[in-house]
Amino acid sequence: MRPVLVLNGPNLGRLGSREPDVYGTLTFDDLERLCRETGRALGLSVDVRQTDDEAELIQWIHEAADTRTPVVLNPGAFTHYSYALRDAIAQRTAPLIEVHISNPHAREEFRHTSVVAGVATGTIAGFGFRSYVLALQAIADTGE
Repeated sequence: MRPVLVLNGPNLGRLGSREPDVYGTLTFDDLERLCRETGRALGLSVDVRQTDDEAELIQWIHEAADTRTPVVLNPGAFTHYSYALRDAIAQRTAPLIEVHISNPHAREEFRHTSVVAGVATGTIAGFGFRSYVLALQAIADTGE
């Protein structure tokens, strides 16, 4: 099975209790289970991780680049200002799909800018947890 990292940034570990009107009531454990089950169905070995630490997220992106591992990335708030994360993503050696549970463009003005989108393979947003499913399908379809 082809390995894939599903990486999640700050506050995503609080899914289910964090702004349920925006992010829903499903938990991070539910998301993890969905990603692994979807991966298995697509022939992918999915490793789901979450951190509130920018440095740790960057290390995981470096790990993916060094091993040519595709990534599904929800950078959380780092989306809007982390040029360090953007620079790490620019070193990618396999597909990297930026995902968001909500649609950032339908929310506050500061969420409309993604500093990482320009170095990602693509972006999927606004489909709830299905955004992750669509990203995993895209990675499976690339065959890289």
